[in-house]
Amino acid sequence: MQQATNHLHMLPLLRRTSTALLSSFLTPSSLSPIQNSLSRLIVMDSCAAGPSRKLMVLAQQLRLYKPPSPQSDDEEEEGQRIEESAGKVVSQVGFAESATSVARQPPERFRPKRAAVLICLFEGDHGELRVILTKRSSKLSTHSGEVSLPGGKAEETDADDAETATREANEEIGLDPSLVNVVTCLEPFLSKHLLRVIPVIGILSNSKDFIPSPNAAEVEAVFDAPLEMFLKDENRRVEEREWMNDKYLIHFFDYEVNDKKYVIWGLTAGILIRAASVVYQKPPAFLEQNPKFKVPRVVEKETTMP
Repeated sequence: MQQATNHLHMLPLLRRTSTALLSSFLTPSSLSPIQNSLSRLIVMDSCAAGPSRKLMVLAQQLRLYKPPSPQSDDEEEEGQRIEESAGKVVSQVGFAESATSVARQPPERFRPKRAAVLICLFEGDHGELRVILTKRSSKLSTHSGEVSLPGGKAEETDADDAETATREANEEIGLDPSLVNVVTCLEPFLSKHLLRVIPVIGILSNSKDFIPSPNAAEVEAVFDAPLEMFLKDENRRVEEREWMNDKYLIHFFDYEVNDKKYVIWGLTAGILIRAASVVYQKPPAFLEQNPKFKVPRVVEKETTMP
C-alpha cells in the first residue's frame, strides 16, 4: 500500500511559540456562533511545537471568510449570457451551490443528503501549503479508485460539519481530530449524486505528529499535493459534459509523486479550486464558470449528473 509522501513523514518541527501568543491567536471571541462552533483550535503549552507564523496568519484570514450569497435570477441569466458570449463554459461536478438556484429551492422541492470533507492544510518542506488527499479503494461500490478528500456522509450524532469531516478523516486515514485546527467552512457543493457536500478547512500545525494509517477497506493510498496547483493551468485538462441540455467542462489535474500517478477531478478538483482561490485570494489562471444548474422535476435515489 502506498504510504504518505516524505512531506508528511520528514517535515521539521515548526518553530516554538509562547502560550500567550497562541492563546491570542486561537481565541475565537470575534467569530460568529457558527464559526465559533467550528473552531476546535488547540492552545498548546510553551514546550510544544506550535504553528508557524504563516499558518497563524492563514488561520486568522480564513476565520474571516464569508461564503458568497446565492446569485439572483437576473445575475444567473447575466452570468449565462457571459458564458455563452465567451464561447466556453467551465465547471466541475460538483460545483458551488452559491452559483446556482439551489439555495432558493423550497426544502420540499430539493432536500439532498449532507456530507462533509476535510481540506487539511500543512506546510511543506519549502514553506508551501499542501493538502492531504486519498485514493479510494478499488473495492468500493461508488467512486472506486478515485482521488478524494477525507470525508463522508453526516451522522445524526455529529454536532456539526467539522465533526463529520474530522470523524471521517480519523476513520479513513487515522488523522486524530485533536491535531487539526478547524478554521472555516466553504459554501456547499453538489456532488454527482446530488449530495450536498460541505468543505471544512483545517490546519495541521504539527505535521510530523500525523502518521497515516489508512483503513484498507476504504483507502488505497494517502498522499499530499501543493494547494496552489489547483490555480494553475499546468497539468490540467477538461472534458465536456451535459446536464439537462446545458453543456459544461470538468477539470482534470494530473499529478505524479513517488512514481505514482494520480488524477484529481470532478468534485474534489472543484472544491480544491475554490479552496485555493480563497486561501491565495486570487482566481484560477483558467476560465471558471458554472452552467445554469436546474433541479430535475423528480429527484430520485438514482438521479445523477453525467
